[in-house]
Amino acid sequence: MTGGRSNLTYRLTDGVSTWVLRRPPLGTLTPSAHDMAREYRVVAALGASDVPVAPAVALADESVIGVPFAVVGFVAGSVIADESELAALADADVHRCALGLVDTLAALHAVDPASVGLADFGRAEGFLRRQVRRWYGQWERVRTREVPDVETLHARLDAACPDESGTAIVHGDFRIDNTILDPDDPARIRAVVDWEMSTLGDPLADLGVHLAYRDPAFAPILGGAAASTSDRMPPVADLAERYARASGRDLTDLGFHLALAYFKIAVIAEGIHQRHERGDTRGDGFATVGEATAPLAAAGLRALGDPHPSKGQP
Repeated sequence: MTGGRSNLTYRLTDGVSTWVLRRPPLGTLTPSAHDMAREYRVVAALGASDVPVAPAVALADESVIGVPFAVVGFVAGSVIADESELAALADADVHRCALGLVDTLAALHAVDPASVGLADFGRAEGFLRRQVRRWYGQWERVRTREVPDVETLHARLDAACPDESGTAIVHGDFRIDNTILDPDDPARIRAVVDWEMSTLGDPLADLGVHLAYRDPAFAPILGGAAASTSDRMPPVADLAERYARASGRDLTDLGFHLALAYFKIAVIAEGIHQRHERGDTRGDGFATVGEATAPLAAAGLRALGDPHPSKGQP
């Protein structure tokens, strides 16, 4: 088992075939988080679409190993999480990979949910306002200290919430290390993984998350050298333009969606930090995650046009 900051991922083999098992993390979970059935359902549904996913194999409840879990086929390829792994790629390949990721996100958002049996996968109407409310509720459950910019960002998002731009299947956590790349062609995505936050919602919220991961403020969540924050990656403006061309969508409200993404990721960082403080995490790289909460919230305020957010707490 390697990597990951939420659901635990294991590689299984019988000496002939290989699979991947996903189960919830250790410790107390926030309500609706780490829903294995939900994650498995979307992967199974997308299996026949143009979106690359691992083959769905089995879903089991807690009667087997004490917690629910899902099993999918093993997809061979490269996972690039940090800058040292990105260093193996030429600059041209880094650029092509980044554009390939955006094209894959646009392809996901082009899937008609009803055509793959996901018409009831979420409530699209009111999605953005529910996201603002939900992630503040999560914040109240996981916060370990006062971070003024989180409170301010929540209030600003609540006041500025626009109508939804449309409805699509959204991944919820789309970034380079949640994909498996073809080692011979890093612009080719072999599988998108980690679907635990997927639902039906505004596709621009998904784009906002992907673009927010480009910000160096995210780096502490992956130990300080996240591949998505590398200056070798294309600028946010270039990625947004690529998505607009690939999807045909209007990005007028992208500032709000970026701010919402920063808010969400800040809360996720605090939740990981809380579990680490309780001793519920396993592996290395968790000690720095709490350093990301305040800078992410400050970045969210800047996305909404506030040039002088407070420093918050480290």
